[in-house]
Amino acid sequence: MQTIAACVEFSIMKAAVLSALDQAPRCGDFQDPTPSDGEVIVRVRAAALKPIDRQLATGAHYASQRNLPMVCGSDGVGSLDDGRRVFFAAPRAPFGGMAERAVVAAMRCFPLPDNVDDVTAAAVFNPGLSALGALKWRAQIVSGETVLILGATGVTGKLAIQTAKLLGAGRVIAAGRSERVLNSLQELGADAIIRLGKTGLELSEAFAQEAGRKGFDVVIDYLWGAPVEALLGAITRKDFHAAASRVRIVQVGESAGATISLPAAVLRSSRLEILGAGSGNAPASREAWGEAIQWLLGNVTRGALKIDAEKVPLAEVESAWGRNWEGRRAVIIP
Repeated sequence: MQTIAACVEFSIMKAAVLSALDQAPRCGDFQDPTPSDGEVIVRVRAAALKPIDRQLATGAHYASQRNLPMVCGSDGVGSLDDGRRVFFAAPRAPFGGMAERAVVAAMRCFPLPDNVDDVTAAAVFNPGLSALGALKWRAQIVSGETVLILGATGVTGKLAIQTAKLLGAGRVIAAGRSERVLNSLQELGADAIIRLGKTGLELSEAFAQEAGRKGFDVVIDYLWGAPVEALLGAITRKDFHAAASRVRIVQVGESAGATISLPAAVLRSSRLEILGAGSGNAPASREAWGEAIQWLLGNVTRGALKIDAEKVPLAEVESAWGRNWEGRRAVIIP
């Protein structure tokens, strides 16, 4: 006599399956998701491969899943059963976005206009909203302010340059390592370039020179580690005069290191404020996200925000995982 379990048949889909932490996922079979109350099934059309996806897969991120196997991908673009095309975020684990199908809370699906294609939408949503959130929600940028982007050669950094200009920044300084990408950043709106290949003291001097007497008002940081320590050295005052303005460092990523040394002198001699931009301090209201998405898609549609994206078949996700995409966004196509 067969058991009930033996009689149950599961449908199977193709997905980017992570079987062990700190390894690249492989394209393989995975059980199809089944929606619960308030959830929908999304037939995935495109899902971007982002730094957060890689970090989650290492197990080092605070939101990393420990129950394996699982499907990678924190968001994507797809269609619902009624034919509507949507951007979706935070699919329910263990079902990620890099698969033929994902299961998502209905409230985390946002309709897409016809004039934004799948690949562009999948590529631009996460970094575009991250850049906008860091500048508008966390830094509360004011028109005319000077903005420094640390890690400006990455996908999100390039969008942060463009977003800062659209939000009224008077001057944007871009700091990064990739010589190829650095040479293209003035076309995106950067007013000055800082090359991060310098030593600590040389880099501090470069920051001080670009800061000038006015200083930096906003710093969007995707690096942390040694570059931020060099920046702190540049803004630490050597006199008893009051600092002229606030310096808001918005911490977004840690590609140069997870920790820094923070001298007490920099806090006492400047008007430094360190803020974080991440899931823990994002707006809770759907209305705020809706307004941000409208702003983002509107500027993408009219060509004011540009992103470089490259399609990658799901079958090639393992080889794409560890590549250096140098300012481009890989988009997985199931």
